[in-house]
Amino acid sequence: MNVISEIQRINDLELTKGITHTSASWHSKYKDSAWINVGNLPLNLTEGDVICIFSQYGEIDDVNLVRDKDSGKSRGFAFIKYEDARSCVLAVDNLCGSVVLGRSLRVDHVEKYRLPKHVQEREDERIKNGERDDDDYNDESDGSERKNGVSVAEAGHAYKGQELASSYNIHTGQDLFAAPPKMGSDDQRDLTDGGEASTTHHIQHKDMDKAERRRRKEERAQKRREKEEYRRKKEERKRRKHHDGQHDRRRKEEKRRRSRSDSN
Repeated sequence: MNVISEIQRINDLELTKGITHTSASWHSKYKDSAWINVGNLPLNLTEGDVICIFSQYGEIDDVNLVRDKDSGKSRGFAFIKYEDARSCVLAVDNLCGSVVLGRSLRVDHVEKYRLPKHVQEREDERIKNGERDDDDYNDESDGSERKNGVSVAEAGHAYKGQELASSYNIHTGQDLFAAPPKMGSDDQRDLTDGGEASTTHHIQHKDMDKAERRRRKEERAQKRREKEEYRRKKEERKRRKHHDGQHDRRRKEEKRRRSRSDSN
């Protein structure tokens, strides 16, 4: 039995027994962990897509979409940390087995999240070189923290030192309510030139669309004509075959009458 069907079976059993949201629930084992594991993700999803899907059940504090070290492509699974551990219960119960782009997501709790290998190795190397103090939180520039000798994850730890697609990160996103920046005369001139170029490009694109629609319309008309011609020829062959059959029957009848008259 796979993870998805097993989780769904346990959830149905808990509903039947009425032990959901109690200490007897299987979720209570993970009450101190705010991390979940998501598997079987479509490979073309980005970190932003994953956040959009899972943020409906709580505020997301961190995400680690595991990628291939060489190609940078997604490997189809991720780790997500919620601000509130109770959000993990909602995500596991509601999103495990849900279908995204033809794939059934596998969502489960993570009892103890471990740092990615490259982060852990960097952390150990810094400790070995005596650059960090193990007694409390220290230098967080490498994307990890250490408390009482145990490595823990800092938000955005999996992407420290990596070039991102934009200047925004897990801590600071785009301010949707900020006033637009004031433009100087050069910026306005560039905007005007860009607008004219955009208008010209739009007209050319529109003309290309018209030509493409006209071509497709002519192709459809040609296909209809070919179908009509095929149907006409088929009917003509059928009529000719019927006529030839009638002619053959008349000749056979005539031949039989002649043979009977000759015998008499």
